[in-house]
Amino acid sequence: MDITQALKDAENSLRDFISAVLEKELGTNWIDRCGVTPERIEQWRNRKATEEKRQRFAVTEERLIYYADFYDLKAILKKCWPGELSVALGDWKTIEVFLSELEKLRDADAHRRELLPHQKHLALGISGDIRNRIVRYRSKKEMSEDYYPRLESVRDSLGNIFIPSGENRMLETGMRLRPGDQIEFVVTATDPMGEELEFGIRPLGGRTDEISWQKNHVFSFTMSEAEIRKKLDMQIFLRSPREHHAYPEYDDGVAFRYEVLPAK
Repeated sequence: MDITQALKDAENSLRDFISAVLEKELGTNWIDRCGVTPERIEQWRNRKATEEKRQRFAVTEERLIYYADFYDLKAILKKCWPGELSVALGDWKTIEVFLSELEKLRDADAHRRELLPHQKHLALGISGDIRNRIVRYRSKKEMSEDYYPRLESVRDSLGNIFIPSGENRMLETGMRLRPGDQIEFVVTATDPMGEELEFGIRPLGGRTDEISWQKNHVFSFTMSEAEIRKKLDMQIFLRSPREHHAYPEYDDGVAFRYEVLPAK
């Protein structure tokens, strides 16, 4: 059981979901209106600046919410609870207990204190429940179905991130690549039935029309001359092991669009 990854996935799912919902409800400056004190927000900005200095030659997370502590997320949810957050996550008292337990388990894991077996199962159960609530909410918004697995987020190693919102499944990155450049993708997703998912990638119009499937949610792709074009869509897919899917080959997906130039 990868408890660290389960806790991280639940926390990041909450970050992504809070960002998407509150930006729609409060506008692009939602962080200044989310109920967190200006002093806390300034601490987030300081952490972001420190990380950018430390990772001078790497891609760092641009969204400020990713530099908030776990208890900051809890405070935001409590302050902004009336609205879509409550529609998605349900009863506040239940969520409050879930978040309090996750915070304690996360602190123990972060300090490398070995969790007991029942604590590990609790961490997996609560993390999975929260992520499943978010996916079920999005699924009903988009497909009115609870059968098919759904994407939570897809990130590339260049700093681009896709978070589902409506039916749009295209992310214009505006980035230019060349043959030999390697991109890594990280996918988070949840299956309402709790089965193991497969993840796939395909460069639309590139070297192959077949989807390359794997069980690992992290994979990389190296550009070749076959991908040279003004608009290259790197398609990312997921599917369940069940016989029937939302679409002929897969259950959910997104395309990251790049421009691939000839080698210098």
